Amino acid sequence: MPSARTLDDRAVRLFIVLAAVFCANAVLAEFIGVKIFALEDTLGVAPLEWNLFGQTGSLSFTAGTLLWPFVFILTDTINEFFGKRGVRFISWLAVALIVYGFLFAFAAIALAPAGWWVEAAQAQGVPDYQKAFAAIFGQGMWTIAGSVLAFLVGQLIDVSVFHRIRAATGERWVWLRATGSTAISQLVDSFVVIYVAFVLGPQKWPTSLFLAVSTVNYAYKMLAAIALIPLLYLMRHGIRHYLGRERERQLRAEAALD
Repeated sequence: MPSARTLDDRAVRLFIVLAAVFCANAVLAEFIGVKIFALEDTLGVAPLEWNLFGQTGSLSFTAGTLLWPFVFILTDTINEFFGKRGVRFISWLAVALIVYGFLFAFAAIALAPAGWWVEAAQAQGVPDYQKAFAAIFGQGMWTIAGSVLAFLVGQLIDVSVFHRIRAATGERWVWLRATGSTAISQLVDSFVVIYVAFVLGPQKWPTSLFLAVSTVNYAYKMLAAIALIPLLYLMRHGIRHYLGRERERQLRAEAALD
């Protein structure tokens, strides 16, 4: 009887799927993050004027925040079943793919546009397709650097805190290690990305504005992470059903030893 092939192993397939979805979400979040949306207008409610550190504003976020909560859930799921090595691997892979994507975005911007294409969307209110393309995909280098650095640092902190909580609580309280690691990692992530992009960058935001916007972004991410706790348990249940209880226990035991 022929031996089982590597890709027949359900754990291997599971890691490939989780890593692919994780990287796709991370890359998409970076590229759609150029759009800033108004949460209140989107929900059709009256604007909520926050007042922090002497600054006021409405709830405006990058479109990338739609995807980051799912990245957190995937991080915690991979942490649970594949440990530190799994999370570090996919984090570095995601960073490489983000950089790869931006390199080709800038290469595409540099290509000489076809004359007819530049005016192809005038009927849709876009007078110059090339300028629109460059504005959307040509994010500032400070923004890119801040986002990539914050993502990587946040992921490495997340995996460390997750396993510290796991070591202290054992296999109990999945929600605690997931939410606790996200709370600390996203505190760093939310402040680092804005500091690099808008304080060190050319806009030179004052400290009060930096603290206010970072705090609002952090609050949003935490509320989203808490709201998605049921999804974390649902994914865990689905993985247990897919792998079988014995294989699931084996993976989690291996992950805890990392």
